[in-house]
Amino acid sequence: MKKLFITTAIDYTNGVIHIGHAYEKILADSYARYQRKKLGDSNVLFTTGTDEHGTTSQKAAEKRGLTPLQHVTEISNLDQEQIDALNISYTRFIRTTDEDHKAKAEEFFQKAYAAGDIYKATYKGFYCEGCEAHKTLSELDEKGQCPNHPSRQIQELDEENYFFKWSKYQGFLKNLIESNELEIKPEGKRKEMLAFLESGLKDITVSRPKYKVSWGIQTPVDSAQVIYVWFDALINYVTEGLPKGFWDEDTEIVHFVGKDIARWHTLLWPAMLKSVGYRLPNKVYVHGFVNLNGRKISKSLGNIILPTELVQKYGVDAVRYYLLKQGPIVEDSDISEESLKEVYNSDLANGLGNTVARIAKMAEKSGFVFNDLPSIPSDDYPFEKDFRVDLVLAHLKELLGNLDKHINENEPWKIEDEEKLKAVLIYEVGEITRIAKLYEPFVPNTSNKIIAQFSNSHIKAQEGLFPKIK
Repeated sequence: MKKLFITTAIDYTNGVIHIGHAYEKILADSYARYQRKKLGDSNVLFTTGTDEHGTTSQKAAEKRGLTPLQHVTEISNLDQEQIDALNISYTRFIRTTDEDHKAKAEEFFQKAYAAGDIYKATYKGFYCEGCEAHKTLSELDEKGQCPNHPSRQIQELDEENYFFKWSKYQGFLKNLIESNELEIKPEGKRKEMLAFLESGLKDITVSRPKYKVSWGIQTPVDSAQVIYVWFDALINYVTEGLPKGFWDEDTEIVHFVGKDIARWHTLLWPAMLKSVGYRLPNKVYVHGFVNLNGRKISKSLGNIILPTELVQKYGVDAVRYYLLKQGPIVEDSDISEESLKEVYNSDLANGLGNTVARIAKMAEKSGFVFNDLPSIPSDDYPFEKDFRVDLVLAHLKELLGNLDKHINENEPWKIEDEEKLKAVLIYEVGEITRIAKLYEPFVPNTSNKIIAQFSNSHIKAQEGLFPKIK
């Protein structure tokens, strides 16, 4: 691998993203920051953005008395503010209303049509407007509602659309996943996708009639139809990846997605790419949902929290750390402001912040010139194979505990021999600097502050990094 392309899913513009969306952005950002240390900034491409077409955005605009473009532009800008507040180091924030994306979506559709994989037929069945997806009866609950959007009425459609020959690629997808050529993590999600394949793929609609959904990209083969929002949205990855040279065989392509859209990214997207002759992604990391105080985060429950609200109260690195530690990398996870405070105090104020303060205070009091610290390898980052960031953070907490133990056992404040004291402090200054570098992908601002503080030959104690919360 010479280059790396990292993506998050792009978010619907029916409303501003909330703290539940933040986890995926921070997770992908941590991976991007980690890989830049190994590969160099120019060899890592990282995209996020907004999914702006379809009935959800169209109706949200109508409710507000705005044109669809006015509405999605406003929401997209607000989303970008939330993402920027989390210090997400994306290369591009892509919008599906961007002209280069619209052109790429039309070109992609045309290629699949020319390959004989898109045809016109009548769709009769159920449709969930919240998911922007067609549903089978087995995917609805006992009340006939979508489990993800129980407050929305399921629609019954009977309309002429264009279909993609998804069923044609069933054997290809099975081999792709079983061979791990497409790596799906965690393992449970891989098994889930294989089980879905066993039930048999049916061809899927990739357009909607313009008289029903006017807000979308017109298909290049029929002016009365617009490209279905999911087909359009997935193409955003090649919109940026192809022209930037990050969709070639020298690039590892990694998608971070939530469990509700895993099927599209692991089964539909590879089939679409195969149809048009483009290479496939290497990995899909699927995470669970973030719940708040044991409940799903939703507008109807009135428990929406914006990332900026928590960042303003606790600081960006505290929010990043907490979500990565508590996050649903395998199963759904639960967060609360109370547990955020507990983690803040135990891991950041009493842990990292206190250790930094102790070492800096002793170094300053000693009056030593610290100009002969051991060099620290730039690629010394303990990432787990399955990207279990929670385990990485536990490992870093253990390193801090070992350093704190070293301080307590050696008691530098009692050492009278100058050479012995200097040797102990050089080790401790070097070790806290090493640990700070390891923390950089997760809490970049804090990491840089610590490194700057201990890179000075005359180390000074500074204001606490994480003042304790009462």
